[in-house]
Amino acid sequence: MPAQAKHADPASRCPCGGSVYDRCCGRYVDTALPAPDAEALMRSRYSAFVLDRREHLLATWHPSTRPAAIETPEPGLRWLGLEVRRHRLTGPDAAEVEFVARSKMAGRAHRLHERSRFVLEDGRWFYLDGELDPPSPG
Repeated sequence: MPAQAKHADPASRCPCGGSVYDRCCGRYVDTALPAPDAEALMRSRYSAFVLDRREHLLATWHPSTRPAAIETPEPGLRWLGLEVRRHRLTGPDAAEVEFVARSKMAGRAHRLHERSRFVLEDGRWFYLDGELDPPSPG
């Protein structure tokens, strides 16, 4: 675990906005338990970004697109919240999750709007890639 990683209080609200951390994303971030679907994996990855748990991010990134390392977050970066807009299966072993993650850095608000693609391999979901600022469906 990175020296700067934050530890979530198991009884606190999950960073993804779900239930209590240890019953929500903590099950996946803190253990090798696989997420049951792409949305749960995406939420756990958001929580890992908030907590600077880069080992979880790398372990859940598909090997075909995974970087060698993930940079240390910029000092002062604060994640403010997650909104999952859509989760849909796109095939028997593929899914998409569209979300908006809000953050604040140096007094300025930012939003990350992405449609992420996930694949299921050997019973585990992996983040494959994403499209930033995707067009609205329909």
